[in-house]
Amino acid sequence: MILPTPSVEYFLLCPMLIVFSVAVVGVLGEAFLPRRIRYGAQVTLALGGLVAAFVAVVEVSRSIQASGRPAVLGAVAIDRPTLFLQGSVLLVAMLAVIFIAERTQAKSESKVAVGAGSGGLDSFTPQASAVPGSDAEREAQRAGAAQTELFPLLMLSVGGMMVFPASNDLLTMFVALEVLSLPLYLMCGLARHRRLLSQEAAMKYFLLGAFSSAFFLYGVALIYGATGTLTLSGVRDALAAHGDSTMALIGVALLSVGLLFKVGAVPFHSWIPDVYQGAPTPITGFMAAATKVAAFGALLRVVYVALPPLHDQWRPVLWTIAILTMAVATITAVNQTDVKRMLAYSSVAHVGFILTGVIADNQAGLSATLFYLVAYSFSTVGAFAIVSLIRNGDGVEDATLSHWAGLGQRSPIVGVMFSMFLLAFAGIPLTSGFVSKLAVFKAAAQGGAVPLVIVGVVASGVAAYFYVRVIVSMFFTETTDDTPHVVAPGILSKAAIAVCAAVTVVLGIFPQPVLDLADQAAQLLR
Repeated sequence: MILPTPSVEYFLLCPMLIVFSVAVVGVLGEAFLPRRIRYGAQVTLALGGLVAAFVAVVEVSRSIQASGRPAVLGAVAIDRPTLFLQGSVLLVAMLAVIFIAERTQAKSESKVAVGAGSGGLDSFTPQASAVPGSDAEREAQRAGAAQTELFPLLMLSVGGMMVFPASNDLLTMFVALEVLSLPLYLMCGLARHRRLLSQEAAMKYFLLGAFSSAFFLYGVALIYGATGTLTLSGVRDALAAHGDSTMALIGVALLSVGLLFKVGAVPFHSWIPDVYQGAPTPITGFMAAATKVAAFGALLRVVYVALPPLHDQWRPVLWTIAILTMAVATITAVNQTDVKRMLAYSSVAHVGFILTGVIADNQAGLSATLFYLVAYSFSTVGAFAIVSLIRNGDGVEDATLSHWAGLGQRSPIVGVMFSMFLLAFAGIPLTSGFVSKLAVFKAAAQGGAVPLVIVGVVASGVAAYFYVRVIVSMFFTETTDDTPHVVAPGILSKAAIAVCAAVTVVLGIFPQPVLDLADQAAQLLR
């Protein structure tokens, strides 16, 4: 018996293949390139690969029909939501590469001396294998060694993030989940300063992530046992015929645990504050933005493609989770004294707002969710980029909120930009956050979730308090001896921060082109 050779749609897979190819070449570069040229080669390769992949996404989007096409025997769905989310991940990754590549020597905007050996804006340890505080680590710092393994790790994670929302069967989705997660576990433990805190964050993320992956995989096994298929459309058809199967319901519940852990919804959010605080800030910004884009893409595909027969079961559960997420995150954020932890809880709160769009269960909700993810991503990367510039006299990042008193008076531009991102998170008019929340709340109201919208509006009001508190501290509080300084970044980092700020403002004033693009993209392959 001769089995036919399966067809592989290389053109449709081109964006993902480019990213994975760059990752493999980057790994080979680590093995064979001389150390003196490795940094420049890795940065150029990563940025070039991301740009090429983005161009490929645009070309693929021009060639496919509105309904999309399956690829690789139906394991991957190439449709407009997939391409929209892949383009968003690539844009975030470009900004992340610029911030990760920052190697500017310590130079304070306020002419304050920075501790010797601080590494300037290099946020990563020069030798990950060295014991924190050891002679080997100090020798690597004195030698000016640069961490270049980050770039192929980042590209592998980006590749997983591109496959995750495109997955059209549950096994492919699990593999993509692991590919995007494993490099993140490593990168979280590579902070230059406070190494033990960084390694603690990486270990917590790894252990909890492993548990969530186990839940996900066990759920996949139960769903397969109940339905006899792993494809999302096949699961939908089987659930429509036998939706009362206890095994299937338990499988869906376990699968949802894995997805909700990745997006950071309550009660699966406990890892986020510790990991965001301990990880190198450029990695934190990348995780907070790109991971949510990919994870919500996968969640949308599961909910909208595989679970319509269980609409009456999953919707009340997501209602409860969205309300808990908004309430717990906003209340907890009020008590935070560390800016990174505050932004971490802010990130959790935004998960609740985005879930409001998912719960709408209509095309307007899908469109609003896509727009929200893009707007939130740029503001988040910009906010964490600003945090990475704030250093104490020893050149160590200082995110203690009380130390930021008067920071806006000493560095007005940085203070204004950070305030702009905070106002966007709060949903103040003329920022992207306002349009995003308006879109998801409107879609939810159309979908019959008016009580959820009311909770969201109240939560937004509470959240505005802790955002405004930071702004008041920066501009209307006297400086103290503990007030940190701002380290001047390189030209590329300045440009990237400016891009984040510009997108935040433009999407708040002229959002219609991106809203139209999200409307056109809101059609999943079913």
